[in-house]
Amino acid sequence: MKKSIELSPNIETLFGTRDENLHVLEDGLNINIDIRSDHIDLEGAPRDVARAEQLFADYEHLRKSGHQFVNGDLSSMLRVVVSDANATLRGLAEAGRQRSFGRRTVQPKSPNQRRYLEAIEHHDMVFGVGPAGTGKTYLAVAMAISALLNKQVNRIILARPAVEAGERLGFLPGTLQEKIDPYLRPLYDALFDMLDPERVERYLEKNIIEIAPIAFMRGRTLNDSFVILDEAQNTTSEQMKMFVTRLGFGSKAVITGDVTQIDLPNARRSGLIEAVDILQGVNGISFVHFDESDVVRHHLVQRIIRAYDQHKTHLAEQQLSLLEPKPSTPQPAALPPSPEEPHLRN
Repeated sequence: MKKSIELSPNIETLFGTRDENLHVLEDGLNINIDIRSDHIDLEGAPRDVARAEQLFADYEHLRKSGHQFVNGDLSSMLRVVVSDANATLRGLAEAGRQRSFGRRTVQPKSPNQRRYLEAIEHHDMVFGVGPAGTGKTYLAVAMAISALLNKQVNRIILARPAVEAGERLGFLPGTLQEKIDPYLRPLYDALFDMLDPERVERYLEKNIIEIAPIAFMRGRTLNDSFVILDEAQNTTSEQMKMFVTRLGFGSKAVITGDVTQIDLPNARRSGLIEAVDILQGVNGISFVHFDESDVVRHHLVQRIIRAYDQHKTHLAEQQLSLLEPKPSTPQPAALPPSPEEPHLRN
């Protein structure tokens, strides 16, 4: 099927640098896009051409309504749309506009990130499990800030296990807050990225935003709060059970972690792995799993994660082959005894 679309003013902003966005559409929708002097030709299967036509119409509507795409949001949203038949460019843009993230505009950059944001909106407890760089913590903090600014909750509580990443830092000088701050720095980074520093300091001072090790959660009931547990793979079974039972009325909890980066001593079983096994199927809890295709850091990070996964799979296959019983070599059949020679009589 072939369809022509009239070129509207400023539509070239959709094309991207060196037409990279058009290449995303061609590869994702399996169509050919040919730009003419006064129109665009779309060629492919009827369903795919219709999706592309809808995407151009959505972009024109958003442009006329004054929507501005920043920080590569358009390219990321196009990748989500082409990989998810239920997603539309207009729907993604307007959903992002409805959420208030402070001074940042936050858009999902993959289908799994979109499912993650929707799961947080519609469930009271969400587990985000996947490799580093997939936006688990950043998006959770963004949704917490959105809930706070929209007065859906009264405070944000960010918790994290105080476990070193494979090393021993020893005694740290200073007050208790100064001792635990190094472990919680990634959460501070996300906050300062989305809110003005003065606002963050004011919220921290008034305990509207609280950042603490998970050990400080014991015995508390957290009402009207947005609670995030980061690096949950480093919780013990007891800590995880304690955390998920803190949830009070009008609260949400998001638990994030990467099960390939467990730093618990003495090879103790991760509370995150156990919780995923136990809580699957519990009504009101959602699980979103990320993979290397969701990584939004440097493009090398995707390849590094893939290489580690392949190495882990190779080692597992080697260990499995060593455990398999080796077939016993058949023993040669015993020769029948030779008949005794008759004795000659003299």
